[in-house]
Amino acid sequence: MMSAELTEGGEPESAIQENMRQILTFHLAGEIFGIDILRVKEIIEFGHVTTVPLMPGFVKGVINLRGAVVPVIDLLARFDRPISSLSRRTCIVIIEVDSEGVKQDLGVVVDAVSEVREFAARDIESAPRFGAAIRADFIECMAKISDNFTIVLAVDKVLSLDEMADLARYGANSAKDPKIRH
Repeated sequence: MMSAELTEGGEPESAIQENMRQILTFHLAGEIFGIDILRVKEIIEFGHVTTVPLMPGFVKGVINLRGAVVPVIDLLARFDRPISSLSRRTCIVIIEVDSEGVKQDLGVVVDAVSEVREFAARDIESAPRFGAAIRADFIECMAKISDNFTIVLAVDKVLSLDEMADLARYGANSAKDPKIRH
């Protein structure tokens, strides 16, 4: 009979590893955010982005990724903050989003990618109901790093294809007004 390795807490090591989540952390306007690594397809250097007319301000344009047209979103602008300034560390994180069963690749502009971190289940907290600088529905959870938290983004909400299409169709101001139905 094989024996399982136990951790200091007496739990099997394999159980601890199963409870770990890998989060890609990145910088955006001096803050650290995260995205579940399972949603990240690749990270590329920021290059030429083709502007698309009549798009909301947070849509930077599109890129050619190995022959595929991939929309690029400026996350800061999506969070109603000033558009990102570009630096040599600026990159595009290619993420797969799911909208009503349809998978789509989207690029998001970030100031710099930090690292992939592993978080134990005990270091993951539910999204706050208030107090965050971004919409609460954009937050999947909060990952604890030392005495601070990293906002882990709910990718399918932040990059909702339906909501972005509505914003493009009706303009950003009407999309912010909850009294206006699309």
